[in-house]
Amino acid sequence: MKLLKTIASWIYATVIAIRHRLYDWGVMKSYSFDIPIVCIGNITVGGTGKTPAAEFLLQSLSASYNIALLSRGYGRRTKGYREVLVTDSYLDVGDEPLQIKLKSPQTVVVVAEDRVAAIERIRSEHPEVNLIIMDDGFQHRRVKAKINILIMDATRPYMNDHILPLGRLRDLKSRLSAAHFFIVTKCPENMTPLDRRLWCKNLRTIAYQKVYFSVIAQQSVKPLFDYEDREEVYYGQQAILVSGIGNPRPFIKAASERFNVVGKFTYADHHRFSVDDLKEINNMLKRYPRAIVLLTEKDAVKLRRSKRLPERLRRALYYQPIEMALIDGPDRNFIGYLVAEIEHIDR
Repeated sequence: MKLLKTIASWIYATVIAIRHRLYDWGVMKSYSFDIPIVCIGNITVGGTGKTPAAEFLLQSLSASYNIALLSRGYGRRTKGYREVLVTDSYLDVGDEPLQIKLKSPQTVVVVAEDRVAAIERIRSEHPEVNLIIMDDGFQHRRVKAKINILIMDATRPYMNDHILPLGRLRDLKSRLSAAHFFIVTKCPENMTPLDRRLWCKNLRTIAYQKVYFSVIAQQSVKPLFDYEDREEVYYGQQAILVSGIGNPRPFIKAASERFNVVGKFTYADHHRFSVDDLKEINNMLKRYPRAIVLLTEKDAVKLRRSKRLPERLRRALYYQPIEMALIDGPDRNFIGYLVAEIEHIDR
């Protein structure tokens, strides 16, 4: 099996390398635009923290720019260009774009497979937009992003990883040279200066690249549905954890430090909850009637409009909001440097 994966990985890497060469040589065309495009991406699959990074940028830059966020809308059942509304179902627009729209309702959020056509349409229909954040677009080389921000997961270092399917790399390590900024996510709060220097040494291939480090800031848990007679959640309370994200380990670890975890349901990223899933979770809740059922923020988006929830489960549902928070590192003032790059491009 490993031999087959190694062969498949070699073939995949060769195809990727040829594709990049064709773009580098101009055989395959990249399109530039007269508006700054900030791309948030990664070179690995699953759960590096792109969505919290996008939310961080929206929160930090929305006072200075009219921003549109562009995503493919992975896993949606619709096709083509679609502007996300707060009333949409995640099935139609994707769970992550809807999560971003719910947290930033004034932001233009668009999902589309054809990013070039989508940018042109945003420019036409939203002339007030003067900055586009392209979520998960690093491999989409038809759009020539003017600033590339690569997200790296500190809990899953890429250095000794391999190309799919042998490992988790979706792109070549040599592509790190195309990044302007790196954000290492999910760092331990006591991350040592040595660890930071090692990350910087591994990531920086060009002098101007800057590396930043961040942690997951856990907010207070929130009920998914409002009930006037709801009791307060308390430290050490029994909890059943439910996660359908790329890397659930930080969620599970943080929840285990605050609650008495009596059960866990871990699903694949972008999981769609079935009637059987909800029945299984509800059956465990019957065994622990005083427990809360704690969801990730992305999973809460999927269940917020579900009509298949038993009343007992509906009352027990809470979710864990998170934010990305930068910590001190070799480089400082990320937003300041980013704005300087945007303004430099505009001149």
